Amino acid sequence: MSISSKTPPTERAPKSATGSHAGQAVAPAREASLHSGIPPGIPPGILDQLQDAVFTTDLHGIITSCNQAVDRYGFAAKELAGKNMADFYGVEQQTFVASHAIASVLEQGRFEGELRCRTKSGEDVDVHLCLTLLRDSSAAPAGILGFSIERTGERTGETISPMQAATATAALPLARRDIDGTQFLIASPMMHKFMGMVDRVAGHTETVLVTGETGTGKELVARTIHGSSCRHKNALVDINCAALPEHLVESELFGYEKGAFSGADSSKPGLFELADKSTIFLDEIGELQPQIQVKLLRVLDGAPYFRLGGHRKITVDVRVVAATNQDLELAVKEGRFRKDLFHRLSQFQLRVPPLRERPEDIAALARHFLSLKAANKVFTGDALSALQAHPWPGNIRELRNLVAKLAMATEDRQITGAEVVAELCGQVTSGESTVATHASGAVPLGNLENMEEQMIIRALEQTGGHRAQAAEQLGISRRTLSRKLREYDIDTRAGAAAAKLGIISEDQQKFFRSKVNVSVTLKNTHGKELQVQAVNLSTGGMGLDVVSDPTGFAGLVDVSFLLPDSEIVIQAKGRLVWTEAGGRAGLRFVVIEPALFEQLQHWTNRKMKDEGWEIPS
Repeated sequence: MSISSKTPPTERAPKSATGSHAGQAVAPAREASLHSGIPPGIPPGILDQLQDAVFTTDLHGIITSCNQAVDRYGFAAKELAGKNMADFYGVEQQTFVASHAIASVLEQGRFEGELRCRTKSGEDVDVHLCLTLLRDSSAAPAGILGFSIERTGERTGETISPMQAATATAALPLARRDIDGTQFLIASPMMHKFMGMVDRVAGHTETVLVTGETGTGKELVARTIHGSSCRHKNALVDINCAALPEHLVESELFGYEKGAFSGADSSKPGLFELADKSTIFLDEIGELQPQIQVKLLRVLDGAPYFRLGGHRKITVDVRVVAATNQDLELAVKEGRFRKDLFHRLSQFQLRVPPLRERPEDIAALARHFLSLKAANKVFTGDALSALQAHPWPGNIRELRNLVAKLAMATEDRQITGAEVVAELCGQVTSGESTVATHASGAVPLGNLENMEEQMIIRALEQTGGHRAQAAEQLGISRRTLSRKLREYDIDTRAGAAAAKLGIISEDQQKFFRSKVNVSVTLKNTHGKELQVQAVNLSTGGMGLDVVSDPTGFAGLVDVSFLLPDSEIVIQAKGRLVWTEAGGRAGLRFVVIEPALFEQLQHWTNRKMKDEGWEIPS
């Protein structure tokens, strides 16, 4: 469901002879029910038998009728006629409903979102609101039909903590966009802001470079740009630059003439010709070879070009949207990508935030994927907290794969935090026992800079070095995994991971933990502090004991402790990635200053040597 950043002029309902709006004029005189206007064959009063609230409004959101189900919110049907529908939502969301939601219905014909409704007694209720534009016999907008479907955690079986409830109240409503049949869910403030920028960029004609990690939804962003642009009437043309062999890229992009090469039995237009007056999406643009980059630059500058083997110049009017998960600025420095092409492509540059930076989207997407796989199942509150604490190196693709596994792993209606942690750790649950499927099945810990590398190493360990299985576990393509292995110089040859007795490899150093007994202070986003004991410490995180209130310290927390055998105070930001009923918990460092990280690394290296390990120089 697309919510445009532009608010269209409010359409006025037809006026009666007395000058009042038609919708408002009939509201007081009409019985506040939906008996009138029901299609033939449906018994009168049938909508009053529904459990969910159904209502109609005029084009300004003024309620004209409703069914009897509104009594579940403490209202009588008759007393709602003539009131503004926005008045029945929280203060934080009234403006959104009155402007954006109604504007979206008038512009797009429909709105869907997750909001918090307020009952007559003042109680907050989570609902799924669906609004549809009604038209009269001449197809002119005549009113709005609304459905309010209750989604309260108590009804769905979810356990919602007070902190989660406060967060949900302050959060923006869940927006849904249908992009070529795919649901694009937007729950976090960061993504609401990002998609607003996407909408604004769509109205321009310049080229756009969409960057972001694998699995973040770059293709959906590109399709949104095309769908919201003035070129949307023509089909989007897309190509994955990494999926074609090198010798075919030029002929696919620019076409070829008959006889241009062996097998060219007839002429063929290129994708740029097919995208004339439309948009072409060049995915994985960083994989283009240098000779193709030169020709692409000329086309972007508006210069005519030749088909392969041709003599006739071709001129096209094409908007280019490109995407990559590579660091193109680094590629430019290393000479792998042309500097002039990079600047030409990035007239507008949009970075899609990784999933770990927008935890609100993790919960919304997890619920959505679960509803597709098992509509009768729900996540408990601690399950959602565990999902939000995971770093998601494979982003949305990895989350979708995990939810699919969880949906099939249990027959219970509720999916608990223990089941989520077990699946993330590569474990299987049987009854009340949890058995690790691999000896090294713990979730790798680390700061943001080395987390991806650690996750890849651990996935390869768990799959015995099998790249295809490791890529599937990480939620990334095998091609992306191969590129990451080159970037991090990870050797996966048979026996490469086996270190000599007494020598600890560089990769193994990252997972080394030393036993400690250190007092640690945790501070949550509300300023509440908790004193706990650390029982082990590594460069990536620590094991904690006596965590009395793990729910209250879900999400990002400030971590402070004195590095053992020193006067150095380590301060970092971290997340609890797992908890146990006995108060034990695992904490992962998320952000730590480089200088402090270096001190921590020196300390762990010293502990390794004290235990008899030899560290290669």
